[in-house]
Amino acid sequence: MVLALALVVAGCAAPRQERPQDPAAAPAKGPRYPAVRLEAALVSPTDIALRWRGRDPGAAGHVLEFATEPQGPYTILGFLPPEQTTYTHPDLMPRTTFHYRLRPYYGAASAPVDVALGDGPYPKPGPGWAEPRVIPGGSPGTRPVGGDGAAPTGLAATVTQADGVAFRWADQARDEEGFLLEDRPAGRPDYRVIAVLAPDVTTFGLVTLPEERHASYRVRAFRYGPPSNVVRRTTGDDPPSPTTGED
Repeated sequence: MVLALALVVAGCAAPRQERPQDPAAAPAKGPRYPAVRLEAALVSPTDIALRWRGRDPGAAGHVLEFATEPQGPYTILGFLPPEQTTYTHPDLMPRTTFHYRLRPYYGAASAPVDVALGDGPYPKPGPGWAEPRVIPGGSPGTRPVGGDGAAPTGLAATVTQADGVAFRWADQARDEEGFLLEDRPAGRPDYRVIAVLAPDVTTFGLVTLPEERHASYRVRAFRYGPPSNVVRRTTGDDPPSPTTGED
């Protein structure tokens, strides 16, 4: 599933300073794994195929990003599962150089909760019910992401309307770069990232898709790892549109 940009920036509209790196937050030291090596190929004038080799088995997944300037800013294309090693970026602007990089992300997920949406009736939710917020008076997290006990706890889901679910959890991490809300609709084998939230957020409302009427949800405090090599490809001319009518 490709993330909609609105979900990628949920809760992150306001500028913030980056938190200092916490040495205890880094993944535990152990065997060194080959660095991720990213490759790109122009497979049509406006389609770029990406593939990569090597990964850290301790990573929860990878974040694929692109930019149209050498120094960025980079835009997230998707949070990808650790076993995925290819991605095609289609229908791009012609005669434009695209820069790509891949970053691992780390952090444990909460225990899941199952949600089944019914037909109601439901009381009208209050204004701003879906906005990501920090619950006032909550205890700040004290554990480094990647350490024991840093996963969010107490995840609870409340159906607020026929297609809406409000989530709430307790933050246990002190140095997360954000939270990922993940779901697994009934019939799907794996979880996928559906929303990216700012650090310290502990409540968020989701308007669901039809396939999410029965789904399992979990939330993850995460940090990014170092980026891969950067690859770049320049698209060609826009392919001509097919002709119609008679000559």
